[in-house]
Amino acid sequence: MDILSSGSRLSALEGASNTTDVHYLLQIASQSLLKHFAEICEGAVVVDRQARVVWMNEQYPKRLGISNLKTVIGQPVELVLPNSLMREVVETGRPIMLDIMSFGSESFVVSRLPLHDEQGLVIGGIGLMLLDDARNLAPLVSRYNQIQQELQDTRQQLAIARRAKYTLSSLIGSSEVLTKLKAQARRTACSNATVLIQGETGTGKELLAQAIHNASARADKPFVAVNIAAIPEALLEAEFFGAVAGAYTGADRKGRQGKFKLAEGGTLFLDEIGDMPATLQAKLLRVLQEGEYEALGSDQLLRADVRILSATSRDLAQEVAQGKFRADLYYRLNVVPLNMPALRERLTDLPLLCEQLLDNLSHKQGGSPRELSTEALDYLAHYAWPGNVRELQNVLERAVMLSDSFVINLDEIQALLPGVQTHTLLAESHPHPEAAGLAANSLSFTLAQAEYQAIQAALQACGGNKAKAATRLGISRTSLYEKLATYRPN
Repeated sequence: MDILSSGSRLSALEGASNTTDVHYLLQIASQSLLKHFAEICEGAVVVDRQARVVWMNEQYPKRLGISNLKTVIGQPVELVLPNSLMREVVETGRPIMLDIMSFGSESFVVSRLPLHDEQGLVIGGIGLMLLDDARNLAPLVSRYNQIQQELQDTRQQLAIARRAKYTLSSLIGSSEVLTKLKAQARRTACSNATVLIQGETGTGKELLAQAIHNASARADKPFVAVNIAAIPEALLEAEFFGAVAGAYTGADRKGRQGKFKLAEGGTLFLDEIGDMPATLQAKLLRVLQEGEYEALGSDQLLRADVRILSATSRDLAQEVAQGKFRADLYYRLNVVPLNMPALRERLTDLPLLCEQLLDNLSHKQGGSPRELSTEALDYLAHYAWPGNVRELQNVLERAVMLSDSFVINLDEIQALLPGVQTHTLLAESHPHPEAAGLAANSLSFTLAQAEYQAIQAALQACGGNKAKAATRLGISRTSLYEKLATYRPN
């Protein structure tokens, strides 16, 4: 079908407007792909720059109840289609891709597009009736709503994934050093000050960072963690600050958001900050000082509303002294220093830690929670734990996999950690005044001795099961752990 030879012919256009202009207009429409839509659509109409009807395909007049097409050629489109928005399209040059237009008692699904000449000027528009019954659009609308719901669900899942999981209650233990650390963390959470968490590998530095975030006013905002040691140096700048399209070879064509943008309003946790290269240290310092940054390949300044928490297993003060880390950045990061204690510095927390880790393993792997025998726990308390809590978790996970019994015994732990020098607590016939800090022959010593003997008897009667022993003694399991730790030999 050719628009110039179908529907109303050129002779029918005489008097509507200048014939040469109309011919040119239809030629533009005919040369475009829109003519193919006109062939398959229920209706098609072309208007000129003044929104006057200059052409209709053969189907449209029938749908509109027009018996003589010549009577509408040259008429303002609103006189033919009272609810048409074709005038808006030719005046603004903006298409209306999908709409529902009412005509009498019927509703049509329509699309409206502007027509341009070779210079890009709007010279008219074309309207297409895609469907003659709006109800036929129901599957498309349903699919659109489904896609929108899936998009919303994905965004919610992503937001949840970016939230911190741990709170201060996730720091298991009641030792003096951990209790003080929790108090410091609570006070720190009330401010926006930068925090530098230092500690050996495996002590739980990110856990502490998440706990601080969740105790702060930013808890409902994102928590974004970056392990600097795990990212190639060439990609670090784009990882932090983002990049515009084409900023570097292989860059995303749509650009990419950096971690500062993703953490907007929330907390950015920089793990292994000591591994940050010098060039990026200078740019991070500027963000901390000025609160602004530029995406890679852009000259537009972006504001950063982000709290910085950082962590390292290195001695940053020594790194500064050796010229390996910028002193000015160190002082900016170290406004509030927090030291995560090594496991060997809080061995009184070992029983509670083991209990919690074993419970977590049972939830993860299924089955009933396991327990450690008193001898096995005492053996673990005499190990140096260079890998700290992470190593403890690894040992317990292997013990659970290799043990068939409810209680993990000493020999099973010794097989995993051979060569540890220890004493077995229950083998001792008396408490240790030195460990308890009591003077011999004092009333306190006598009471402690009686208490210890009662605990020993309860554990022996219960086969080393601490939960049953605590119940037998009428105390909580936590109290039992604390008392056992008090009487442990030095």
